[in-house]
Amino acid sequence: MNRDEFLALALRNPVNVTIIDALARLALPDAWLVSGCLVQTAWNALTGRPLDHGISDYDVFYFDADTSWEAEDAMIRDVHARLGHLGVKVETRNQARVHLWYPGKHGLPYPPLTCSTDGIDRFLTQNTQVGVRRAGNGYEVYAPHGFDDVAGLIARPNPGPNFSAASYAVKAARWKALWPELTVIAAE
Repeated sequence: MNRDEFLALALRNPVNVTIIDALARLALPDAWLVSGCLVQTAWNALTGRPLDHGISDYDVFYFDADTSWEAEDAMIRDVHARLGHLGVKVETRNQARVHLWYPGKHGLPYPPLTCSTDGIDRFLTQNTQVGVRRAGNGYEVYAPHGFDDVAGLIARPNPGPNFSAASYAVKAARWKALWPELTVIAAE
């Protein structure tokens, strides 16, 4: 699967398109729709399921130097006000703030990031390391590991400083129940 094939599948989900377009209108700094909502839409298209099957939320990343909780909360509320009519859960997070709360929540260190794609690089699985945003009249796609695992319905751990084998096992089990065709690569 190449970039254009992946993008065509991910954009079949009208919720993905609506969110991406809203982010462009909001002009959030370094904003991306990321992760599972994109990959799982592709999986659903490939396996003939409803396009929103198994998608628990839609993750929005942006990167704003204002790391105050108040600024992020205001952005979360603004995005919700604009997208609440979709009836889906949209998780909006300022990637410039993650290092402030991640260690307390997950018990792992998390160095400050420099941009939203740094956050994508830290995802638990390589197959979900993907983001899409508007770029001019088209789209920009970020996928450091490409799309072979998406096309092959493969869940692969992303070894790195924030990897948790327990979290990976829970996520992989949830996915396997929803997409039985999925091949889960064991964490080492």
